[in-house]
Amino acid sequence: MRNTSNPNKENYNVMNTQGGEKKVMKKILSVALSTAMAFSMFASVAFGDTAVSPQQKFDALKAKGIFNGYPDGTAGLEKDMTRAEFAKVITKLLGLKEITGQLSYTDKNYTAKNWAVPYIEAVTAAGIMEGKNVEKKIFDFNGKVTVSEMATILTRALDLEIPAETNNSAPAWAKGYVQAAINAGFLDANANFAGNASRELLVGAAYVIDEAQNLKVSSYEVTEAGKVVTFKMSDGESVKVTLDKALEANKATEVSFKYNDRDFKHTVTYATTAAQAVVSASASNLKEVVVKFDGTVDEASAENENNYVIENSANSDGKQIASATLSDDKTTVTLLLADRASNVLPGQVENVLPSQRETFVQVNNVKNADNTKTITQRVAFTPLDVTVPEVKEVTALGTKAFKIEFSEPIVNTNLTSSNFRIDDKNIAASLTYVYPNVIIAETNLTEGQHTLRVSNVKDFSGLTVVPVEKTFTATADTAAPKVVSAKTNDLQKVVVEFDEPVKAVSGAYANVSSVKPVKTEISGNKVTLTFGEKALSYTDNKIFLTGVRDYSGNTGNVEHDVTSTLDSTRPTVVTSKFYQEGVSGDYIAEVQFSKALATSSIADRSNYVLKNADGKVPNANGLNSDGNPIRTPEFVKNSGNKIIKINFGSNLKDDNYSLTVSGLRDTAYAANVLLPVTINLSVKDAAYGEVLRAYTDSNVVSDGREVYIQFNKALATSGEGNALKAEKYVVQRGTGSTATYYQLTPNDSDIELISADTIRVTKRNSNFDLKASDKIVVSYVADTTGKYLDNGNYNYSGSTAVNRYVLEKEIVGRNAAITLAPSTVEATSATELKMEFTTPLSNAYARDFTATSVTYGTYTPSDAILSTNGKTLTLKFEDRKLPVAFTDLQISTIPGTVYTQDTYGNAVKIAPAANVKNTIVPEWDGKSPTVTQVGSTAQYTVTFFTTKDVQDNTIGNSVLSSKNLFRIILGNSATTVDAVNIVGNKVTVTVTATTPGAASTSIFNVELFKSNSESKLITDTVAGNALKGFEAK
Repeated sequence: MRNTSNPNKENYNVMNTQGGEKKVMKKILSVALSTAMAFSMFASVAFGDTAVSPQQKFDALKAKGIFNGYPDGTAGLEKDMTRAEFAKVITKLLGLKEITGQLSYTDKNYTAKNWAVPYIEAVTAAGIMEGKNVEKKIFDFNGKVTVSEMATILTRALDLEIPAETNNSAPAWAKGYVQAAINAGFLDANANFAGNASRELLVGAAYVIDEAQNLKVSSYEVTEAGKVVTFKMSDGESVKVTLDKALEANKATEVSFKYNDRDFKHTVTYATTAAQAVVSASASNLKEVVVKFDGTVDEASAENENNYVIENSANSDGKQIASATLSDDKTTVTLLLADRASNVLPGQVENVLPSQRETFVQVNNVKNADNTKTITQRVAFTPLDVTVPEVKEVTALGTKAFKIEFSEPIVNTNLTSSNFRIDDKNIAASLTYVYPNVIIAETNLTEGQHTLRVSNVKDFSGLTVVPVEKTFTATADTAAPKVVSAKTNDLQKVVVEFDEPVKAVSGAYANVSSVKPVKTEISGNKVTLTFGEKALSYTDNKIFLTGVRDYSGNTGNVEHDVTSTLDSTRPTVVTSKFYQEGVSGDYIAEVQFSKALATSSIADRSNYVLKNADGKVPNANGLNSDGNPIRTPEFVKNSGNKIIKINFGSNLKDDNYSLTVSGLRDTAYAANVLLPVTINLSVKDAAYGEVLRAYTDSNVVSDGREVYIQFNKALATSGEGNALKAEKYVVQRGTGSTATYYQLTPNDSDIELISADTIRVTKRNSNFDLKASDKIVVSYVADTTGKYLDNGNYNYSGSTAVNRYVLEKEIVGRNAAITLAPSTVEATSATELKMEFTTPLSNAYARDFTATSVTYGTYTPSDAILSTNGKTLTLKFEDRKLPVAFTDLQISTIPGTVYTQDTYGNAVKIAPAANVKNTIVPEWDGKSPTVTQVGSTAQYTVTFFTTKDVQDNTIGNSVLSSKNLFRIILGNSATTVDAVNIVGNKVTVTVTATTPGAASTSIFNVELFKSNSESKLITDTVAGNALKGFEAK
């Protein structure tokens, strides 16, 4: 880049040139550009670039005013350059200010009219050049510059390293400078260094210096979805820059990069017409949602209705979507809700958007047009229908029917022929409703023009069409329906489109008459054929339809060629929900997929694995030892086999879990398999709503003036579930029909959110004082997602309905201790004991607890670890391990001050001591089993030991026998199990080798099947914990 700063502030170099002449030269060129970069370019381009001729270089410099040609129009490249010309070139190259009104030299003709004076004065003022005779002030502007002098000036200006050894014919004073120029490649070693430098030589040097000073970005290209920018430089080179973070689409961003040791900054824009996000969602009627993207999207993913979920609140199930239609410009998708929910009887209006209530559309897995981004986004909108439906078009279908198309979806309930009049006369007509906005009326018409009057037709918001008349012309139709197109969806579905609405089809088949569809559906001018096991061929097919009849009674048989498109798209997860269900509080995961799935694959429980935050299988009543659900997963009713319901039981700990789903197959003719996918599940988010703790600001309840209410979820502070509303907090005194209720305060300003999950209510009601055993009753409070806190009770209690959105908790004093959640203390190993508290803790100390056993003594924990949610405390016993066979272990807090507390300073108290459940699983002790042959027979005994005493729970000769739990191979022989004998922790299995000669006592494989975790045929003797499966060699 060009340096336009004050040159007189730079350092000077003094150069003695030929004849003792002294020149003062400033290293201004090394300031003007990076010396290493400039010279490397100078060497390689100025004297090695054959692509640009000297004349072209001259022309380029002339255009910039750096050089002038001679009066005859020539460049004079062969001429020697003069000192005046050299002064001008340096002035122009370095951007020096031309100086006028000053004459520093006394040369003849050195006057203001001399063209060279402003340039000579500029280089003199900059200290770059001096007169040849300083005392007489003679500049000698017509004098020549030798090659040695030019090389010396440029070498010093470019700060080239002067070599110690030289090999050139330059004068002694210039040898080092000339050698540097030769080594750098911009001078020929055989040049006449004593000779004058030509204008051509100066043009070459000036061209390179100018190029280096004006090096810039000529253009750029953004690729790889904004991750890579390739800059085209003005010297013709390209610089590829890979960014740490991809550019934001259609936004100007400054990018920094280095080129030839020089820093550059350039503003670039990743310009794309492909969508990056959803701009908006809207609904001008209650059956259609318009989703607008900020660019174009991929048609296949955009028109997959499974990629959208519409909910009017977090408390509602999603609306069923019939179709997703992409606009011609590929930027807008119109979602059409299904006519009615699958479980709603015909005639009932259902599955509509809520008018004037906030609603959400969740967009999932929609790809943009160039497949550089997958859009997943949740957008809020408020449906508002203020426009009455209109008759958009009336079309005669011959002389026996006519079709009416409305401007929006209409309700077909109670529609009769009385809604329509032809030529101001009542008609007798049979009506066919084609969802969402078409009515086909069958009635006889005369040829010619008719007037249709429509009345009392309603849309789904209840707005009625304004009685209107539309004219149409009926002409006789004698032609049978003709096929417009036919498209396949995999090998099992064909959609045939006709040139007019079809009333009936008597038969259909593909290729041969035996390949018939299992279902034929007619909707307007489309006929959909669904095939079963006998499907289309993989290549070309011929579709035959017989008895295709239109509304004029014209019938014909048609055939049409169609090329199969095999469905090779894997199913993917669209969305998931995790919640509690029923009075038992089972934890349910609902996973929605992009395609219908095969029933056989979703029923395979091994396709689902649940693990906790530590990556371990949780101990839960709904899971086996492998983390698979015990209950068989099933489809959600009326979900089109796209939503799976998985039950994990009711006792998952308040923790974060990961569900890995794999192996599921779709219903395509050649089934596609789901790639393994992991879904994060949070019990805290799924759990029923609960008031964890309600306490006053005083240790004595009756003295309380503030009530603190802690919930198990973060609370909403706006919307319908706003927790900062006074009417939602009432004190209940007593029970049943004699209970009395008091509102704590009438003022919303008395409700304060003191943490994400805790409310403080200031009592303003002077009509009552708080008492022990009073309850706080909280109603219709929502979490931050807008979902009401649900108590999980859907039943009636006595004669009073139990509202599922009402929560209760007894009010206690501030110093009331935090207690254990019921039946939550368990020892999971000899070194670990877990317990769950009713409210989250903020601090935990091992010294606050002690474990005691009458049989084994006292155990002191070595560490205390809180779970992420603060409710589960794990005590570690690394110093003295817990006995694995205990039956009487108890845990308690020590007397005195307890430092394990919640955020508000409330301490934990376990007194009296709580019983500890022994859930320590017995395992194989890890030592190699012993195999012994019984005499010389084919019978062998296999003996191994377990970590706890175990027992055999086989009853009689039941099929559920412990003998069926083992698979034992001795050498190369399989075996049959004859008996299982258990004494304490010693297990002896007697087997018979099926191939006696191949059996071995030293090479064997002993396996106990994991199914024992469910059958529990072998358990420990103290708690019934199943012996863990293993494989020993």
